[in-house]
Amino acid sequence: MAKQLTYAEILKLKRFNTPTVYNGWEQITRLERNAGRFNREPITDFMPAMGVMAGHAVTVVCEPSKKEHQINNPDAQIQYMEYLASVPGPKIVVVKDLDFPFIGSFWGEVNANLHKTLGCLGTIMDGCVRDIDEMTNAGFKAMARHFCLGHAYSTPVRWGCEIEVFGTTVKPGDLIHADKHGFICIDPEDCDHLLEAVRFMDENECNNLLSLSRNAAGLTPEKFVEEYGKRMKAFKKDAKEFFDQLKKEK
Repeated sequence: MAKQLTYAEILKLKRFNTPTVYNGWEQITRLERNAGRFNREPITDFMPAMGVMAGHAVTVVCEPSKKEHQINNPDAQIQYMEYLASVPGPKIVVVKDLDFPFIGSFWGEVNANLHKTLGCLGTIMDGCVRDIDEMTNAGFKAMARHFCLGHAYSTPVRWGCEIEVFGTTVKPGDLIHADKHGFICIDPEDCDHLLEAVRFMDENECNNLLSLSRNAAGLTPEKFVEEYGKRMKAFKKDAKEFFDQLKKEK
């Protein structure tokens, strides 16, 4: 299991959108900024008004087209729920649907309410969802590929395992931050100073760049570009000093 942030730290991260979290992450990660574990394929947030979803991943695989999964393990749902109950929250359920084209939904009103009761905030579903209004009413956020009418023979096939969804890997326990822009999985070694990095990058933008752009009245275009060059240098300088200091503290 990945190293986990406290509930309080996760709530603080929820105050920022996912692109802002990416901005902080790219400053502290050992990875190249194009090599992070974020969705590489299109994903739809079906409840954008619910805002940010942040928590640790629990994973499950389904294959609704195959009736034999229900026959071979009729207790799969209970066993899977026992797994969910054993993992502390907040949790995000990341689901891999093995079917393509998709024939049934793992989600609906009942399953959303069951998962909500077990401390899950929502789902990242590499497949389809249904009962969107009812899931919203349950306060269970859904991000997926598209809609589906039925559930076919949907049942958990395996769970608590590494999976690939939307072109990236997700491991149980990963910290996930997600909103209408997409999702990012944060590696354990990048969690220690993540909140500090995100806060700093947000403030640095406001101090050096946005404050100029929002308050440029009276500046000629030429003067604005000149001032922007100065502010960008300050932006980079402040970032270098902050993150150099952060590295010394590790």
